[in-house]
Amino acid sequence: MSRKREPVRRIKEVLRLAYLEALSERQIALGANMKKTTVHDYLLRARRASVTWSDVQAMDDDRLERLLFPVEAPAEVARTMPDWGTIHTELHRKHVTLQLLWEEYRHEHAEGYSYSRFCELYQHFAGTLEVSTRQTHRAGDKAFVDYSGDGVGVVDGTTGEIRRAEIFVGVLGASRYSYAEATWTQELADWIGSHVRMLHFFQGCPCAIVPDNLNTGVTKPCYYDRRSTRRIKFC
Repeated sequence: MSRKREPVRRIKEVLRLAYLEALSERQIALGANMKKTTVHDYLLRARRASVTWSDVQAMDDDRLERLLFPVEAPAEVARTMPDWGTIHTELHRKHVTLQLLWEEYRHEHAEGYSYSRFCELYQHFAGTLEVSTRQTHRAGDKAFVDYSGDGVGVVDGTTGEIRRAEIFVGVLGASRYSYAEATWTQELADWIGSHVRMLHFFQGCPCAIVPDNLNTGVTKPCYYDRRSTRRIKFC
């Protein structure tokens, strides 16, 4: 059952005691013979409406009532729910982001969810998925290495020429302590040199270095079943 609303003149008295007399909600409730929760509700509505005492004095009762108790908006229209399974799959593609997928979704469904709500709903969906690749890492056990993404452009300050550099990344499994450097290529010399400098940076050597499925680490190329140096053991 909804709470019965006080007459506007009583609400004005509550605002007067708060704004002019600077009384607390408890004091106002005692003086106006109201429940403290009722007083709190009226003052909260006034703050939301940015109403000052000067405003209250200048407006009639009907206008103040409409300002403090606006008519509720109609129920939210039905919106097309995105295909979260497809969106989750698309996010694994290079350069694909939630922002891009949301823009495509809104292009097809102009009445669709806002970006913030879209992200919130996706996070809820992602939280229902089973985690199948969780790993437990021991300190000093493994370092994971790979080259990242598309590299980075390096500008020659003399000629203005832009040359692409590769970004080597190494991460210790347990601590996530990371090392990164730029090299001109992913060839074997740069690959080995990056490992040497990474180990100097870590000031130690893990029991194993685990590369991803990159070309430099492949020992037997084959379209169907290529063999790679999946793990380099040191202990």
